[in-house]
Amino acid sequence: MELKRTATNPTVSAPAAAKRTPYLLKHWQIYTMVLPGLIYFVLFKYIPLTGIVIAFQDYNVFNGIFGSKLVGLKHFYNLFTYPEFLRVLKNTLLISIYQIVLGFPAPIALAMLMNEVRKLLFKRTVQTVLYLPHFLSWVIVGGLVINFLSPSSGMANDFLRWLGKEPVFFMQEPSYFRSIVVISGIWKEVGWGTIIYLAALAGINPELYEAAEVDGAGKLKQAFSITLPSLLPTIMVLLLLRVGNVLDLGFEQIYMLLNPLVTDTGEIIDTYIYRIGLLGGQYSYTTAIGLFKSVVGVILVVGANQLSKKTTGESIY
Repeated sequence: MELKRTATNPTVSAPAAAKRTPYLLKHWQIYTMVLPGLIYFVLFKYIPLTGIVIAFQDYNVFNGIFGSKLVGLKHFYNLFTYPEFLRVLKNTLLISIYQIVLGFPAPIALAMLMNEVRKLLFKRTVQTVLYLPHFLSWVIVGGLVINFLSPSSGMANDFLRWLGKEPVFFMQEPSYFRSIVVISGIWKEVGWGTIIYLAALAGINPELYEAAEVDGAGKLKQAFSITLPSLLPTIMVLLLLRVGNVLDLGFEQIYMLLNPLVTDTGEIIDTYIYRIGLLGGQYSYTTAIGLFKSVVGVILVVGANQLSKKTTGESIY
């Protein structure tokens, strides 16, 4: 009888009914907001993954995926037997390493310098000037670089002439190409990269700097004892993500600056895929290259994450 009265008591049954309400239905508004993002990833990230199968086929556009012949690991074997691909892989690794060694610390140093500026108007003006190149496409930036280094009318060669030296054909010299790529990339993105670090610097307790000044620490000592340790979690997360993209330099920059005279030292995997895959019609071979890039990226991210977790205690998961 007690159980029966409890079941019919509205003050008792209401909470019980609320507990029985599924969590998804209870918070349907939140999941509705997430739904467009989930649909995007399913349509444009996960469903296209089914196309990876053509890396194991001699794919023919007329026969389609289901009608093309399976060839197993043939195209992956070709990756490491074609001297052309090995050359392209070497170029990609070298340029990526240069960008990490020289380009990754640049926004950190710039953010630390900007953080020391006390004139607000000057600081905002400099930030705006440094941010602007990020919003320019590589078509514009590539044109600016080519014009700047032009042997006939470029400012760089005008300066060399002023010094009494002969003009240099920078864009036609293979030895200069990688340096041009790295420097132009830093110039375009260094300002935008400082935003994250400036936000992290804003979260540092000012009392730490005041205590350091009382102890007699100068600006350099404060930078290494307070600023850099406080930025370490942000630095490690961004570095781990950058390491995962070591084979993904981006197509636009290299394509805009590349020319036949510097192909041996300047062609990377992305431009190679475009030339061989889209223009040459070797879809299976270039899909195998793309899958190889993805696997290497995952291995690097997981390995670097574990190494960072053991050495610094910071990780992305």
